[in-house]
Amino acid sequence: MSRSSPDTVPVMLALQGGGSHGALAWGVLDCLLTHPGTTITALSGTSAGAMNASLTAAGLATGGPDAARAALNEYWHAVSRAGRFSPVQRTVFDRLSDNWSLDRNPAYLALDFLSRAFSPYQSNPANFHPLRRLLEEQLDIDALNHPSAPRVFLTATNVRTGMPHVFTQPDLSIDVLLASAALPNLFQAVEIGGEAYWDGGYTGNPALYPLVRSGLGQDLILVQTNPFFRPDVPRTAREIANRLNEVTFNAALLKELRFAMHFRDLVPDIDATRLHRVLSDDDLAGYAPSSKMNVEQAYLDRLFRQGHARAEVFLAKHGQSLGVAQTFDPSPLFAELMSGAGIPDTVTAAAE
Repeated sequence: MSRSSPDTVPVMLALQGGGSHGALAWGVLDCLLTHPGTTITALSGTSAGAMNASLTAAGLATGGPDAARAALNEYWHAVSRAGRFSPVQRTVFDRLSDNWSLDRNPAYLALDFLSRAFSPYQSNPANFHPLRRLLEEQLDIDALNHPSAPRVFLTATNVRTGMPHVFTQPDLSIDVLLASAALPNLFQAVEIGGEAYWDGGYTGNPALYPLVRSGLGQDLILVQTNPFFRPDVPRTAREIANRLNEVTFNAALLKELRFAMHFRDLVPDIDATRLHRVLSDDDLAGYAPSSKMNVEQAYLDRLFRQGHARAEVFLAKHGQSLGVAQTFDPSPLFAELMSGAGIPDTVTAAAE
């Protein structure tokens, strides 16, 4: 298990899912891995966050921060190469207008319709999963499960019980990662140990409680890729479905944040977790949900640069607070639940 030196602050990372928007977290991770004042001791991830967490941990186990950065870089480039000939691409008009969404692509619209009309058991009876081979080529499972790797917690949703299941070493596998990313309208449930699992975003996006209870650090950095707040009310069926997914996935995160806030009261004899957040609603709301399926390298690189830049700002502003004080206060989110008032500035501000 990765351990921090006396001169560094142990940090735990919570990585949300979000398709290609996981490249934002790639940029954040790349920046944090070069920061000499911190050591990553644990990661929790769901869906794309599970991929980022696993690649980071395996890289740290085999060659330290440089190997982790290289593993992430190669993975996201491999994702783009795998989708190079996909019919789900931006239209000519989108390219001319610098629009990264896929809302006007006929293939995307057809896929969106088919995913609502037919289950993956009907549309994909052979159960082909495009990420399986890619992960088998890119991820060193033995390194991920090695005792020298940081602790990794990956969440999937048990289909029968509706409860989150958190997988960790030494039981991590390609199937676990695929289960964590198994959106039920696109992929068949993944069978592990006689149980069927769907995407972990429904029940833990990502799970924070394993980090809080791990004893591997007090500083927990949330890398969020789904916005809490969007200014416009969705009107079309697709917009409504997309926003409903965001609300559902963020409901799981809100539950986890509330748990982290109250854990000190539940177990008063331990030190409280210090929460931090790198990305915020202002960084995320400008991207249409359909762009989560855009894997053009230019788009992934754009997201990478934005995530890296936001992490640089976070470290410049709050780096000295790591190991000392909390810099993200989620309590305004819960104040809104009780008051029913409008969204406060503290929710939509850039990192707290």
